[in-house]
Amino acid sequence: MRKRLARKFYSRRKKLPRNFYTRPTLVVAKDLLGKFIVRKWRGRDIVGEIVEVEAYIGPHDKASHAYKGKITPRNKAEYLIGGHIYIYLVYGMYWQFNISTSFEGKPECVLIRALEPINEKVGNPPDVGEFHKTFCHSALDAESRRKKINLDSRLCGNDIKRLYRRFHVVPNGPGKLCNYLKIDKSFYGEDMVKSGKIWLEDRGLKVKKSEIIATKRIGIDYAQEWVRVPWRFCLKNNKFVSKK
Repeated sequence: MRKRLARKFYSRRKKLPRNFYTRPTLVVAKDLLGKFIVRKWRGRDIVGEIVEVEAYIGPHDKASHAYKGKITPRNKAEYLIGGHIYIYLVYGMYWQFNISTSFEGKPECVLIRALEPINEKVGNPPDVGEFHKTFCHSALDAESRRKKINLDSRLCGNDIKRLYRRFHVVPNGPGKLCNYLKIDKSFYGEDMVKSGKIWLEDRGLKVKKSEIIATKRIGIDYAQEWVRVPWRFCLKNNKFVSKK
């Protein structure tokens, strides 16, 4: 895994312009690796480095929601000019965050599958031990009241780990990524070039071709021969990639 850079690195911030997204989708998908999503939420920035993506290129791609040029109220954002959010729900509970690519009328997009979370204060997310020491006492107290546990006896290790998973979301998968960024259907069609709520930044991090792995996409068994197309791209040896 790439060594975390010094904090001063993260001060070099450049919002991605429209012409970044209007290039060929496979080029955009690979170039998204190493870029940073910034979500403005309740006065603070939630930040993550993109480490895993998948490309979908309709109307010929059988895995695309726009296969054969289909247009529905659900997928119309996929037809917007590059840089717009296409977000939808799967299994009735998991949001999937995509970014449109290419030009208006061309149903192409990139699914953001995983992020490496960036804590703007310390550079990395806390481990479970640090979480145990610093986690908000009021939340622990509320949990102890619900379970009728005496805090003096301490919560057991499994309780701490469960609370850690609940309150500290690790964005190593599409659904968990949306939870981490605090985004839902209200972001459907959001223009990331103009938005003050969510955008992408180039912070000067260079990703070498040798650092990128190309493999088949996940969860598209219905797509027949398109299952084998290697349009999933991820950073080699990054522990936040959803599946190896």
